Amino acid sequence: MIADRVGVSCESVRLISKRYAETGGDVWATVGRKERACPPVPSPVTGEVEARLIALACSTPPKGHARWSLRLLERHVALIEDIPNLDHSTIGRVLKKRNCVLT
Repeated sequence: MIADRVGVSCESVRLISKRYAETGGDVWATVGRKERACPPVPSPVTGEVEARLIALACSTPPKGHARWSLRLLERHVALIEDIPNLDHSTIGRVLKKRNCVLT
């Protein structure tokens, strides 16, 4: 069986042969990558936004708070006009990526 010799499932062989027939026997169109229907969405987090987030997280927390939390950072980021609104999970990923620990 072809699938056993190639090391793939029978369903993969069926789908590839179907695509081969649909492309009119064009091998490169069959095995090549398809173009995206829509381009990838650029991230709102740029290097400048990362730097501003880290600076904010390293600053003194507002009065009444002992430390910064992700949700508190989220609320403060929403107030800053030149930083896009980011949710707390995105802020957490940015800080984790740069090894910034909230204490």
